Amino acid sequence: MFVKMKNWLICYPLVAAAMLLAAGAQAQGADQGAEARQLWQLIDYVAVDYSGAVEHGKVVSESEYAEMLDFTENAATQITALPAHAAKAGVAAAIAQLRTAVVAKADAAEVKRLAHHANALLISAYPIPVAPKILPNLARGAALYAAQCASCHGAAGAGDGPLAASLEPKPIAFTDPERAQSRSLMALYQVISQGVGGTSMASFGHLSENERWDLAFFVGGMSHDAAARAQGEKLWKEDARAKSLYTDLAAVTTLTQEAAAAKLGEEEAQALSAYLRSNPGQAEAHKPAGLALSRLRLAESLEAMHAGDRAAATRLGLSAYLDGFEPIEPMVGARNKSLLLAVESAMLAYRSAVAKGTVADADAAGDKLHQLFTHVEAELGDAKADPMTTFVGALTILLREGVEALLIVIGIIAFLRKAKRNDVLPYVHAGWISALAAGGLTWVAATYLVTISGASREVSEGLGSVFAALVLLSVGLWMHQKSSAGRWQEFLHAKLSAAMSRRSAWGLFALAFIAVYREVFETVLFYSALAADGNGGALLGGFLVAIVLLAVIAWVLLRSSARMPIGKFFSLTSAFVAVLAVILMGKGVAALQEAGWVGVNPVDFIRVDILGILPTLETLAAQAAILAIVIIGYGWNRMAAGKNNPA
Repeated sequence: MFVKMKNWLICYPLVAAAMLLAAGAQAQGADQGAEARQLWQLIDYVAVDYSGAVEHGKVVSESEYAEMLDFTENAATQITALPAHAAKAGVAAAIAQLRTAVVAKADAAEVKRLAHHANALLISAYPIPVAPKILPNLARGAALYAAQCASCHGAAGAGDGPLAASLEPKPIAFTDPERAQSRSLMALYQVISQGVGGTSMASFGHLSENERWDLAFFVGGMSHDAAARAQGEKLWKEDARAKSLYTDLAAVTTLTQEAAAAKLGEEEAQALSAYLRSNPGQAEAHKPAGLALSRLRLAESLEAMHAGDRAAATRLGLSAYLDGFEPIEPMVGARNKSLLLAVESAMLAYRSAVAKGTVADADAAGDKLHQLFTHVEAELGDAKADPMTTFVGALTILLREGVEALLIVIGIIAFLRKAKRNDVLPYVHAGWISALAAGGLTWVAATYLVTISGASREVSEGLGSVFAALVLLSVGLWMHQKSSAGRWQEFLHAKLSAAMSRRSAWGLFALAFIAVYREVFETVLFYSALAADGNGGALLGGFLVAIVLLAVIAWVLLRSSARMPIGKFFSLTSAFVAVLAVILMGKGVAALQEAGWVGVNPVDFIRVDILGILPTLETLAAQAAILAIVIIGYGWNRMAAGKNNPA
């Protein structure tokens, strides 16, 4: 990156390949999600509409029954197009049972049961979004309904709009209580998004995702009245069963009134559906978070493991970390770093046990996690950290995260000064200054605008570390090649000026930005956790002392590098850069493991976090690969130098 060097070319295909694979995987995942959603919609349509086609074993509507046959046949075909999965055969078998029941004109209740069972298996195997990302806006939903739907479905949703008489089949009456109790909000969202083939119900895919959810929530409440909503509010406050059933927004969107009635009673289910569909924020306010969510997901994961569904167990185990524990990780790390490391190791051990399919090992790992969660609860408690703890935490966190970024940036600056390329230094300074500015924006966003998910954080850190490691590896090999040749002055004066291009300068900007931002990102999250303790003065004091120490370290490094002979400088720097590449690769792979992008196979080995050495096969193998490239590359450079400079 510093110049158009041969070894730097190694990095371009690696990074490009990683980007292409990530983009391809994302596109493929999006396509698979669309296919799974369409299949879910077909099956749900059968669950809701079959009762209008068959009664007591006899066809009462030929057109409706033909549609049921067509939908189940298409469902059986579409499941074969979905990617391979351990549970795919089970989903296909469930769809086949549904098809058989429809052909046999089975009872509507049985067909509905089979359809819901097939869809539950489908979502477990091919997870698709089942709830809005933000709370629905019912007022906007009402406005959208008046503009987009009332002409067919009627102003009050009775299916009597001005255009209804000319349509065949007739528009659905959203006020029909019998039909409403069988349809979930997710089903309404899917119909709004995809439309219904063979009917006048067109797709409203041109609306944004949030607008479609707004519309689904509004339409889903049109069969309820104010009295039902008032009764539902009373039940929500007084009946503990309600909160245990509607644990979050996803439960509100996926549970039908009919399914809720089986657990709460018909009248109670109707009232709660009416209240929560008009006040969805109530369910979100009571959903479990932090350790409570970790315990819940861990219990669900173990339940899935015992049922033989390793895919669901893996997904729920990952959620226990990313959705439950990871958001409070900075707070735990600021209070007790060793406890944080113990939980992270136990989480990886649990996922490894699940991946290998050993129920006994998963149970043992789960028990250990529950014990550690108890320690975490005791560590956090209700008490605030004392000011000295906050001061030390703020100081050590910034030093730990800052030194690593500082070493990379100072190394780049020292190199450019040795090479007499001060004209390129503004790109480097712009890179790290931009990273600090981006860190400030991240803090504002994380504090006031959005919640940064655990997966996003780990993926960002992981990819950033791996990218930086690959760049540093190529740079280290190139620098060692030149130091081995022993002709630095000649090379710098004769070739460097021509070799340094604008693209290379922007590459330096990117490296400086990534090196600093990945550390700032981590620091922002830890400082946000420390700020919750309320010791603002101690936090600021730790921050300022750390800044002073980092400035001293930077001054010492720049002074020592300036006085060092050029050959020795590049020789030592190449070794340092190679070591840093090994460290960053280990940390990057570890972060991707925590995000679920890379598998986990624990091994009996030491753990040295500062060196990125973690006891898993994947991290050690990645570091070993980088180390092997370094050894082979350095050896090759020395051999080539010996041939070019015979004694």
